[in-house]
Amino acid sequence: MVGQTARVSAIVWTAALSLAAWLWLLLCQGFFWRTDVRLPARRNPGDWPSVCIVVPARDEAAVLERSLPSLLAQDYPGRAEVFLIDDGSSDGTGELARDLAERHGGLPLTVDSPGEPPAGWTGKLWAVRHGIALARVREPEYLLLTDADIAHAPDSLRELVASARTGGFDLVSQMARLRVESVWERLVVPAFVYFFAQLYPFRRIAVPGSRTAAAAGGCVLLRTEAAGRARIPDAIRQAVIDDVALARAVKNGGGRIWLGLADRVESVRPYPRLHDLWRMVSRSAYAQLRHNPLLLAGTVLGLALVYLVPSAALIAGIVTGNLAAVVIGGLAKLVMTATYLPMLRYYRQPPLLALSLPVTALLYLFMTVDSAVQHYRGRGAAWKGRTYARPDAAFEER
Repeated sequence: MVGQTARVSAIVWTAALSLAAWLWLLLCQGFFWRTDVRLPARRNPGDWPSVCIVVPARDEAAVLERSLPSLLAQDYPGRAEVFLIDDGSSDGTGELARDLAERHGGLPLTVDSPGEPPAGWTGKLWAVRHGIALARVREPEYLLLTDADIAHAPDSLRELVASARTGGFDLVSQMARLRVESVWERLVVPAFVYFFAQLYPFRRIAVPGSRTAAAAGGCVLLRTEAAGRARIPDAIRQAVIDDVALARAVKNGGGRIWLGLADRVESVRPYPRLHDLWRMVSRSAYAQLRHNPLLLAGTVLGLALVYLVPSAALIAGIVTGNLAAVVIGGLAKLVMTATYLPMLRYYRQPPLLALSLPVTALLYLFMTVDSAVQHYRGRGAAWKGRTYARPDAAFEER
């Protein structure tokens, strides 16, 4: 009897910790759950600055036909041109880009290749470095760094520049709306953005003096002068999570940054299978934890406490007839579900999908552990035929 009472008490206290965590997240984590952080108020500048668009691309022929034409067709009043940097593709990415430019016309396109990255560089950032070097010859005021799988509405560049100029931002980034069509995409993708916003609350990023810094690598408008001041991309050359590292470098260099959700900037890359999404998350999850076993253990425990305990306490309370466990676990689950609903609305998904968040969190827990396992097996962050080992500690501290 005493042992049973102790078990019930442990369930109640654990559920209470989970509820406390959810109340703190709800009220004290920058209202991360709100999805109304869109491009800030803006007005058209009197003179439109020149912009160079840099697109690193490695084996992107499958998506390029749906993304590159949207960049070439930008309705921008100032001078703009596109630099597609073919990072050692084996699928004809560069040739396809030239063909698309001939067929669609629009902004001028330069296709070039930097060769294999030297030791200490990720392939993407080596390509970005090459693209920025080519762009600097044109002396642009801004650089738009965008991925090869991102499609932009015709006014995307114009709205980004107007926002940067009006708000005095050195970096304006939009998190592209990811594709949500397959069953696995519906289950995993909205949660991916939800978890990201929980780690990096968008509302805090633009606050002067705030230590929170992040960007979304698919769409980053960056003032060229700020890039030089922050030594981009050399200062982050080993970063696997390059968008967050870029934003941090710009902010640490005194720049003002902004990040929000996009309305008309979309990813065209499909993730039809769980395996595809698993690779996307696990390749960088352990890097996010700075390859630290203690942070990994804390993350696993935190995910379990926050996302798994409410349902477990609710079920245990019903089975044992413990009203306190039912009430506390139910309240924690209610707060969790309510904070997820805005993201599901943003992705035009049914509200009932919010009940699946604990299952998705469990998947992310396994993906994170798998990321650590792959790292200790010497595979590091593997992506498109390249494997990146752990950067040295001195670099990570910069």
